[in-house]
Amino acid sequence: MTNIPDQDYQQRASWRRLTVFSLIFIAMTAAGLYAVYDQFAGRSVTFDDRLVSPQALVSIIALLVVYFAADGLRLHFTLRALGHRLPFPAIFRLVFINLFFSNVTPMATGGGFAQIWYLQHHGVPVGRATAATTIRTVIAVIFIFSLTPVFLLTLNALDNQPLVGELGPVLAVLILLYLGFFMVVLFRTRWLIAPLGRLLSTLHRFHLIGERRHQRWQFKAKREMLRFSHSFGDYLRGPKQFVALSVLFTFVFLLSLFSFPALLISALDYEVDYLVSTGLLVVTTFVMYFSPTPGASGISEGVFGSFFRDILTANHLVLVTISWRFITIYLGMLVGLVILQRELVRNRKASE
Repeated sequence: MTNIPDQDYQQRASWRRLTVFSLIFIAMTAAGLYAVYDQFAGRSVTFDDRLVSPQALVSIIALLVVYFAADGLRLHFTLRALGHRLPFPAIFRLVFINLFFSNVTPMATGGGFAQIWYLQHHGVPVGRATAATTIRTVIAVIFIFSLTPVFLLTLNALDNQPLVGELGPVLAVLILLYLGFFMVVLFRTRWLIAPLGRLLSTLHRFHLIGERRHQRWQFKAKREMLRFSHSFGDYLRGPKQFVALSVLFTFVFLLSLFSFPALLISALDYEVDYLVSTGLLVVTTFVMYFSPTPGASGISEGVFGSFFRDILTANHLVLVTISWRFITIYLGMLVGLVILQRELVRNRKASE
């Protein structure tokens, strides 16, 4: 009971930080949408009720179900390959909690920590939880980073894009660095133990952590890093059907995510080249991975507007941009916020 005031203080501090990041997310989103409105849409925007027609809504809801279900199932089968099994309701609550955190923290850093925290509270050790979330991310990264160079080289729609022309070499370097980092994390995890130990020692030297906490964290850090290192091997040696299904549902998740612009554009009665639309969103998603803003807010809207301005008329560009972000991000974030509050209340009651 003596820890409750500290817990309350930490929760209030965490919520203050989340509030700040959320406000930044809203501000950057507004700035990005205004940039699309001002620079690419000729200051024109028109609501079109074809997007809310029964046929369009049924198609959007069906694709949303596939999108969220595949997101949950890719984590479920990754955990099964590692020898852990969570109830499906817990898995799908995590899907929305991750959506909220990953979009209100810079470069999606909070999403990973939130997933690890949640999985730990459901009986998965930290090292295994870290491995599961990392493996799930790496599979998606491999798909996106493998396809991005292909679309950059083959899509005519990107030929006149200043962003691609100016940042092409930078993007190539980022691909190599990102994949290289994940290869070290997965295959040479032990290399990270020494730097992590030095970081903790530095914190102790500057009296940022006490002696007992320093010793405890050193032990836990080494233990969990070793667990993480063993976990990736366990994943590859796990039941082959679970490994295959984790990869399959990652592909389904990404395919459904990349299909939303084509669905929205088709609902507005445009002729849609599905491959072009998908390719443009793959590259957009790739750029979002390196955005320093919470949830790539502002940058994602701007890049999307720049890439799709030659496909849509000016009055529809802002509308489709908002619709795409609302369906794939904003909606899930709102659900995640509600679920997160309920989880925190449940955990607080359990600790009292």
